[in-house]
Amino acid sequence: MIDIVARRYADALFQIGEEDNLTGKLYKEMNDIIDIIQSSNELNKALKSPLVSRQEKKNLLRAILRGQANNYVQNFLFVLVDKDRMSSLINISEAYKELLNKKNNVLEGKVITAIALDNKEIEELQLKLSSKYNKNIVLENIVDENILGGVLVRLGNEEIDGTVLNRLNSLKQQLSQVIS
Repeated sequence: MIDIVARRYADALFQIGEEDNLTGKLYKEMNDIIDIIQSSNELNKALKSPLVSRQEKKNLLRAILRGQANNYVQNFLFVLVDKDRMSSLINISEAYKELLNKKNNVLEGKVITAIALDNKEIEELQLKLSSKYNKNIVLENIVDENILGGVLVRLGNEEIDGTVLNRLNSLKQQLSQVIS
């Protein structure tokens, strides 16, 4: 769950990106930096540690970001260091992504199947759902053999359950009502 602090910081960076039409680029750069930070356990700990001075954290970030990040992103990270909010960076990124998705009319979801879908099948499903919801649907395929077959789609708070397991449970419920 994304907290209110993360949303405020994300909103601030998003507004800056909107002014120069850089929202997508800023999101990509922020996630690239998160990947770099998370790839090194020592770096991750140092940036979050209260024992490391703010100046040392900024120097670490400067060394990492040399030529890889827009000044907006770099300055944003420095503000996070100054306000002791580096531990919120992932939540800020998630909140920023929500803002970006809203701007681009994107709704992300999951399609759960017993076997992996190929890209063509996912694209067809995305197109059908996009026309139904009047949004650009982006689906992530998750394989769960427990559903036996069919498709379970989760979009936000909505769920479309066309799985064999659901049909069997429904049939079982109907049979138990007939028998009782």
